[in-house]
Amino acid sequence: MPSPASYRPEPGSIPTRPGVYRFRDSRGRVIYVGKAKSLRARLSSYFQDIGALHPRTATMVTTAASVEWTVVATEVEALQLEYSWIKEFDPRFNVKYRDDKSYPWLAVTVSDEFPRVMVGRGAKRKGTRYFGPYSHAWAIRETVDLLLRVFPMRSCSNGVFKRSGQIGRPCLLGYIDKCSAPCVGNVTVEEHRRIVDDFCDFMAGNTSSFVRRIEREMYSASDELDFERAARLRDDLGALQKALEKQAVVFGDGTDADVIALAEDPLEVAVQIFYVRGGRIRGQRGWVADRVEEGGTSELVEDFLLQLYSAESDSIPREVLVPALPPDTTTLELLLGDLRGSRVRIRVPQRGDKRALQETVASNAAQALALHKTKRASDLTTRNRALEEIQRALELDEVPLRIECYDISNLQGTEVVASMVVFEDGLARKSEYRRFVIKGVDGQNDVASMHEVITRRFRRLLDEQARSETALTDGGDGAAEGPMLVDPETGRPRKFAYAPGLVVVDGGPPQVAAAQRALDELGIDDIPVCGLAKRLEEVWLPDQEDPVILARSSEGLYLLQRIRDEAHRFAITHHRSRRSKTMVDSMLDEIPGLGEVRRKTLLKHFGSLKKLRAAEVEELAAVPGIGPRTATAIKEAVERHAATRKTVSVNTATGEIQEDP
Repeated sequence: MPSPASYRPEPGSIPTRPGVYRFRDSRGRVIYVGKAKSLRARLSSYFQDIGALHPRTATMVTTAASVEWTVVATEVEALQLEYSWIKEFDPRFNVKYRDDKSYPWLAVTVSDEFPRVMVGRGAKRKGTRYFGPYSHAWAIRETVDLLLRVFPMRSCSNGVFKRSGQIGRPCLLGYIDKCSAPCVGNVTVEEHRRIVDDFCDFMAGNTSSFVRRIEREMYSASDELDFERAARLRDDLGALQKALEKQAVVFGDGTDADVIALAEDPLEVAVQIFYVRGGRIRGQRGWVADRVEEGGTSELVEDFLLQLYSAESDSIPREVLVPALPPDTTTLELLLGDLRGSRVRIRVPQRGDKRALQETVASNAAQALALHKTKRASDLTTRNRALEEIQRALELDEVPLRIECYDISNLQGTEVVASMVVFEDGLARKSEYRRFVIKGVDGQNDVASMHEVITRRFRRLLDEQARSETALTDGGDGAAEGPMLVDPETGRPRKFAYAPGLVVVDGGPPQVAAAQRALDELGIDDIPVCGLAKRLEEVWLPDQEDPVILARSSEGLYLLQRIRDEAHRFAITHHRSRRSKTMVDSMLDEIPGLGEVRRKTLLKHFGSLKKLRAAEVEELAAVPGIGPRTATAIKEAVERHAATRKTVSVNTATGEIQEDP
């Protein structure tokens, strides 16, 4: 593995101007492309201490063997060159948003003498007007079929059109009034062109004028006693209304916009985009990509916009709504404006319909990410491969079909708790999850806390096994093997009857050593232990100086990360619940005359600390056993506590609970 110091450029040799840089591996392949306002400042950041780099950045710089750069005049040129190189070299460490679909367009060949409406995919052609893209071809075909009643323009292929003209007889659509049959001269070129123009206006969002016009003509025909024509117009109006129902209005001002939202975790990011044209949702697309480089939401948004619109420059709208502004919004707006031929605005919606729609898109992105993870986890072949990779990497005797992971959570040494999560055959076994309150450790000492929780868990395992052996001996069934999983006295499953195939602790060498020491003290020597450190996703084994490095694309690493993240979540949930209860008890303890019974009644009545804080004195006094004087004392205590309490935040990247002053 190359050291970044071996190919670091000489100090002062890197220019301070804007430019684009490329990292290459030992075989000369481009593995990462980036841009910078100042090449010197940006490249220097890659050659600092490896331990200070983001894990994915550290992997990239240790994989690379050289770096080169190109100076450009402006930041817009840097942006253009960056994406050109990304498309050309397809670097493995750049985020790639890909799906396997080609989305359909509704196309009108306006350059033809008799324009045709059709549904198509692929590259756009000159002389054709496009609407969309749409999510499903069948949906737009249904809409077109409805609209051909009202706008009977040509929809047949060139071959059918030519053959009908030669034989002097229209096709079926001409007979059922879904085509004006220009092939046989039923309408002139000018009349057919007017029908096409009306169709295009309707699809562009100018719908109300057509609805009002048909209503007027329908009522006029009824007044003239032409009921047959009025009935046809009524059916046309129904077709228009049905087509409009398929395209719900979301923006009343007829806005053209792409609404984008992200759902991300430390490993992957899901992106959803809704295409809004003429104020109506015309289509939706989604991607899920691995996070293979450093950067937050702003950088992910910039990467996505570059990849999306560089590939589909003819579909750039006037407005792009995003969850976070890119690092250099002005430069990106200039680039997209050049591609579109007019100004493009990128912004974050703050309120109103646009904000509400983006929340809907964000919900779709979150569901897409959850579905992706569920599919990946439920794939039996993938799970088997992950377990086999873990077995090979850790040199285990058997595949670890049952994995237990432990995590410690505390707030500056108070309310120290631990979690135990269980995965069997690569799937979460939530009925086996356990929570621990750390009792024998003072202050913030994760190593001692880990030792205590491992000791308690496996001492219970030994106790359960001893009880099982005693029960088997008393019952005289010497042929039975293994622990009894059901308590013969209570008939309930034993909580700690299973021995894991692998114990995973959250942390590095100190936590791993503490877990191994606890097992040694209990005389357990057949359960392997490893630790997964957050910072570089390294797997640590007891008594080994160097960590085990699993490939970034390894299913085994992905499974270990999922188990570790689930242990984080479970520990934090336990910590929050305990801290909330402690806060309530400490807040109400100072109120004279409020005993334990009335405290429980109070909490049961309101259900949560949040509702208790929001309650007025009259609401508090209405609780059985709480009089006006006690209610006033409770309200004062709640307000005093709210004024002095500290704010708790959770670091979503690491899962650590932090208290802010």
